[in-house]
Amino acid sequence: MTLKTTARAALLALLLCGAAMPALAQSNPPVPAILTTPEAHDIHSYAQPLVARVTHVDLDLTADFAGQKMTGTAALDIAAAPDAKEVVLDSKGLVIHGVADDKGAALPWTLGKADPNLGAPLTVQLNGARRIVVSYDSAPGGAALQWLTPAQTAGKKKPYLFSQGEAILNRTWIPTQDSPGIRQTWTARIVAPEGLKAVMSAEMLTPDGEPVAGGRAYRFKMDKPVASYLIAIAIGDLTFTPLGQRTGVYTEPSVMKKTAYELVDVEKMVEAAESLYGPYAWGRYDLLVLPPSFPFGGMENPRLTFATPTIIAGDRSLVSLVAHELAHSWSGNLVNNATWSDFWLNEGFTDYFENRIMEKLYGKARADMLADLGWSDLQDAIKDAGGLTGADTRLHLDLTGRDPDDGMTDIAYQKGATFLRTIEKAVGRERWDAYLKDYFARHAFQSQTTAGFVADLRANLIKGDPKLEAEIGIDKWVYDVGLPANAVHIKSAAFPAVDALAAAYAKGGPAPLAKWKAWSTPERTRFVASLPRELSKERLAALDKAFGLSAQGNSEIRFVWLELAVANRYDPAVPSLEAFLTDQGRRKFVAPLFKDLMAQGDWGQPIAKRLYAKTRPLYHAVTRQTVDGIVK
Repeated sequence: MTLKTTARAALLALLLCGAAMPALAQSNPPVPAILTTPEAHDIHSYAQPLVARVTHVDLDLTADFAGQKMTGTAALDIAAAPDAKEVVLDSKGLVIHGVADDKGAALPWTLGKADPNLGAPLTVQLNGARRIVVSYDSAPGGAALQWLTPAQTAGKKKPYLFSQGEAILNRTWIPTQDSPGIRQTWTARIVAPEGLKAVMSAEMLTPDGEPVAGGRAYRFKMDKPVASYLIAIAIGDLTFTPLGQRTGVYTEPSVMKKTAYELVDVEKMVEAAESLYGPYAWGRYDLLVLPPSFPFGGMENPRLTFATPTIIAGDRSLVSLVAHELAHSWSGNLVNNATWSDFWLNEGFTDYFENRIMEKLYGKARADMLADLGWSDLQDAIKDAGGLTGADTRLHLDLTGRDPDDGMTDIAYQKGATFLRTIEKAVGRERWDAYLKDYFARHAFQSQTTAGFVADLRANLIKGDPKLEAEIGIDKWVYDVGLPANAVHIKSAAFPAVDALAAAYAKGGPAPLAKWKAWSTPERTRFVASLPRELSKERLAALDKAFGLSAQGNSEIRFVWLELAVANRYDPAVPSLEAFLTDQGRRKFVAPLFKDLMAQGDWGQPIAKRLYAKTRPLYHAVTRQTVDGIVK
């Protein structure tokens, strides 16, 4: 459906002045004019935001663990042009019971033809309404929600639920306009079974819940407009430990002690981030460390980062992931990608910002090691994308007809961060930091496109300087394939010695046990990853015996060891591989290992198929979708 030009203009005027916004959202920044630009059109949403746009979501849901569904209502506030007849929402598998206006009068609705990636459009006739109430159940087996049995938790006594909304999964449990460019405020009332605690990515209004029939009701409020994929929930046997005045961690009681120990520096991280790019805008910064099936390292849900337990190494060596998710509070939450083709605006900025936090807290040597490892990841990502001429080596991607997950590669993370380092080198850190701090402040609570960022960069940093424009080569970085020749490669001063010892070991030298004991996790990871993919079984056995690699508790080191073992068809490591793939479902580790196994023909493929038959039910839908394409 399209509106007449006058109607479109009327809606735009309403949106930009905030006149059509609900009371809760009126104090927030208005909808940015960027929604009117062609490049802001979201091909992964059925929404028509210039016709009618969701501005606020009010959830009232009960968690049905027996039926593995959320059931209840979503009340949506709509900003619409005066003659708008309908609003189009995103849904995927939702069971819709009915739609009404705020006075209870039924509203006509239809579900359109379903697309495998996008789901189906839910079109509601407004009949003049500007608040609609959708009664529904979440999708059976909906991809955003994972319902865990007690056996899949750390405590083994109570069930658990968590959500993962990025990129377009929240439409399997919330009927709204599921587009990152359509920011919405939201509230929620969640009824959880007695004995379980609900947490969400918002201010918690009732920390202990309110007794109701069937359990306890928890209330939440997010009064700042956020992208819909950032609405997140978890329900389980959860306890809380403060880490500072505005920071803390939730997790299961049985693992709280080691978790709180690992995350002791979180408050310092917030302070370091603020010193770089301005005040933290979200009030509290807490973390939820989830059961091991969580598919990502972390998810930057506002106020409550969701994190994998694979970062709990016992020595605080993997906390750069926390720095990354915290950095998203600026790049990704405060200013987020308007479409999934602009995903690098979230992750490239955040990877750069993460490294700056790590440098500020732990020194340049550690930050340089992490950046150098990232450079290696970038080379691998370019290779996986088809080499320097591969279409998916661009920062701004063409995802037409594709799942947005296809763009979530290290190109977005590492090429994006390298681009920003290249700008920093060209203009100097002081000038670059001033620009970024101002950029976040000027665009706070707004979505951004690649074209919008490029225009902003030219207007507020380049300022018509032809020499600087040519030195950076903005368009080549953003729109061309490959890696420009001026790419800044940060090289760790520690790695040449590590690489030399790896080369010496490959030629028959002794395992550098004394050095290993003194090395940091990045150095150990580099050593194992630098070994040739062809080693004798004797060399592999000696390596495993010297460093205890198959029993390694550090997930990053264990992962690179198992990659080496699979490449060499090393049977003694298979039990460790099976345990690693069974005990956690982080896609970063799981997908490459299954891919490596499948590449090993008659040796690896039977192992992969046997293991995946066992582990697939344990994984989140995000991980399953990726590995299905590898193993099947």
